[in-house]
Amino acid sequence: MGALMLQGTGSDVGKSVLVAGLCRAFANRGLAVRPFKPQNMSNNAAVTVDGGEIGRAQALQAIACRTAPHSDMNPVLLKPQADRTSQLIVQGRVRGTLGSGNFREARGGLIAEVLASYHRLRAECDLVVVEGAGSPAEINLRAGDIANMGFARAVAVPVVLVGDIDRGGVIAAIVGTRTVIDPEDAAMIRGFLINKFRGDPALFEDGYRAIEERSGWPGFGVVPWLPATVRLPSEDAVVLDRAAPRGGGRRLVACPILPRIANFDDLDPLKLEPGVELAMVPPGTPIPGDAALIVLPGSKATIADLAFLRAQGWDIDIRAHHRRGGAVLGLCGGYQMLGRSIADPLGIEGPAGQVEGLGLLDVATSLAPAKVLRQVAGTALGAPVHGYEMHMGETTGPDMARPFALLDGIGPEGAISRDGLAMGSYLHGLLAAPEARSALLARIGVAGAGRDHAADVDAALDEIAAALERHVDIGGLLELAREIP
Repeated sequence: MGALMLQGTGSDVGKSVLVAGLCRAFANRGLAVRPFKPQNMSNNAAVTVDGGEIGRAQALQAIACRTAPHSDMNPVLLKPQADRTSQLIVQGRVRGTLGSGNFREARGGLIAEVLASYHRLRAECDLVVVEGAGSPAEINLRAGDIANMGFARAVAVPVVLVGDIDRGGVIAAIVGTRTVIDPEDAAMIRGFLINKFRGDPALFEDGYRAIEERSGWPGFGVVPWLPATVRLPSEDAVVLDRAAPRGGGRRLVACPILPRIANFDDLDPLKLEPGVELAMVPPGTPIPGDAALIVLPGSKATIADLAFLRAQGWDIDIRAHHRRGGAVLGLCGGYQMLGRSIADPLGIEGPAGQVEGLGLLDVATSLAPAKVLRQVAGTALGAPVHGYEMHMGETTGPDMARPFALLDGIGPEGAISRDGLAMGSYLHGLLAAPEARSALLARIGVAGAGRDHAADVDAALDEIAAALERHVDIGGLLELAREIP
C-alpha cells in the first residue's frame, strides 16, 4: 500500500503512542504493518531479533504490529551519555560517539543507511507507519535533516502533523508550523491530528475549523486523553517529572532518578502490583527511609551518574537502608555501581580512570568497547525469566558465586551479597515476568499479584486502537498512505 508519517508540533506531543495505536488499528484490519523512525534519541532501548538495539518506542510499536522488533525499524539511535555527546547506534550497532558540534555534519552521511532500512521494511509489509522526531518547525535543524522533512521528501511520504492540546496553544502550534517551514516542506503535510483532548470535543469545534482555514490542511480527528497510555512502557525521561504522589498502605520501592538514567521502563511492571508503591526519587530529595527496596537503574554514563548519586547524598541513604536490613537491587549500570570499583581504562564514558563503587557487592567492573546485546531466558531467584542484556563492561568477583540468574546456554549471571540484601544483574526486563517479579517481591514481604505485564501492554494497545477507530478518520489516513509511489 505505501507509508504514512506522523510528525509533531514539538517533542512529547504523543507521536510515539499514536504511531503504536495506529499500527495496532491497521494490524487489526488485517494489514501487515511495520513501524519506522529514521532517527531517535533515547536511553531507553530494546534488543532486536537480529542482535541490534533500537529505541524502546519502536520496540513497542513492533509489538503493536504483532511482529518482532528489528534494527531496521530505527536505523539511527542516539544515546546521550553527557550534556554534549551521544553514543551513535546505526542499524543496531555502535558506530562511535558524536558531539553536539559534529552531529549536523555526520547525520547527512547516514541518509543512505536510513533509506536502505526503510526500503527493506517497505518490501516486507503492506504499510509502514513512520514517526518523526521533535518538530519540523525547528527550522534551524533543517539542513541535513534525516528525521522529519528531510526523510519525508526523500521518499515522498505524506505527513500528518500532531498537535498537543493539553499543553495549550495548539492552534498557534499547528498554524505557526505552516508559517515557518519551507513551502515545499509544507506541501508534504496533508493534514493534522489534535491529541490529548480532555472533555467534550464539541467545545473545540471552532478551533478545529480555524486550524483548517488558516493552515489549509484538513483535520483527521481529535484524539481524547487516553488513560491506557500509562500502562505502556515509557521512552522519554520527561515522564519522570510526573511521578504520582505517594500513598499509604503499600510497601515502598524507591528508585533515584539519575541524569543519564537508562531503561527505566524496567520498573514499569511494579505498577501492576497492588501491594507496591513505586517512588521515582528526584534530585534534591532524600531516598525515603521507609523504603523496603531501593532499585538502582541502568545508566548510559555509569561513572558520572555514580558521582551525581554521591553528590545528592543518596549513597548515605542507600548504606543506611542496607544497615537497617533493607534490600537493594542494581540493574545493569546500577549493578556496576553496587560493586567495589568501576574502571574505565580506555575512556569509553569519559576520562580514563577508576572510581570506588558503593561496595555492597563484592564485585568489580571494567568497561570495555565491546557491547553485549542479546535476548536471554532462564531463571532469576529460582523463577522463570526472559529479557535482554545491553551493556558495555565485564563484572567479576566473589559474590558472583551466588548468581542472581541462571541463563539458558550462558550460565550464571549477576551476583547476590553474602547477607542476601544486595543483588545485581545485567538482565533488563526481568520484572516483566510475573514469577520472577513475585520472587523478588517475596524478599520484601509482598505477595506478587502474578499479572502478566506483556498481556497488560497488549490489552492497552487494543484499547488505544479502539479509541483511534472511534475518533480518527482511519480510512482517510489509509487513503493518504496509498498515494506514496
